[in-house]
Amino acid sequence: MNIEVASIDDLRSVKSLYKTVTGHLRKKGVHQWDLFYPNRWVISKDLKQGHLHAIFHNKFCLGAIVVNEDQSSKYKELPWLDSNGKPAVIHRLAVHPDSQGKGIGKLLLQHAEAWVKSNGYTSIRLDAYMENPAAIKIYERSDYSPVGKIHYPFRKHPFQCYEKILSSRNQKLIEEKRGIVDESSEAAF
Repeated sequence: MNIEVASIDDLRSVKSLYKTVTGHLRKKGVHQWDLFYPNRWVISKDLKQGHLHAIFHNKFCLGAIVVNEDQSSKYKELPWLDSNGKPAVIHRLAVHPDSQGKGIGKLLLQHAEAWVKSNGYTSIRLDAYMENPAAIKIYERSDYSPVGKIHYPFRKHPFQCYEKILSSRNQKLIEEKRGIVDESSEAAF
C-alpha cells in the first residue's frame, strides 16, 4: 500500500473517512470527535498545506494521518523531554472501520516517523483521547512515552500526551537530563 500526501482534490474522500470513523468511535462510546471536529475547514487546511498523508484504494481513503508543527497551547504546561529540539506533531490518525486490524494505523504511524526523521525533526509529540484504547495501545506499542494529560473543551475525558525521541543526539541529552549516565563515560577518581 502506498502512502501519499493528499491534495485538496481528495477532500470528499478524506472528509468521508473522518465522518465514518467519528460515527464508529461514537457507537463504541468514544466521544473524542463529533460534528464540529474534525470538520471540513480543518481537513481542507491540512490538505492545502500538504500535511495530510493518506492511503487510498480506488480513490477511497482507507486511512490518514496529519504531520506538522502545530502544537496546542496546552502543550506548554507539559514537561517535554525534547525541550530544545525541533518537534513535529501528529494529529488525526484515522483508519476506516472496514480496514481496521490490518496494520494500516501502524503503517501510517511508521510512515509519519520516517517522514519526520527525513525532514530534520528531533521528536514527535501527540495527544490521544484517554477513552480511546486503540489509540493509546498503538502509541504505547510504538514506544511513545507518556508526558502528561491535558483537557480540551467539550470533552469529558482528558487526552494523554506522548513523545517519541528520534534523534540519537537528543536521546543522549535526554538521558543526561534524567540522570542516566553511561558508566564508561563517568570520570575516574
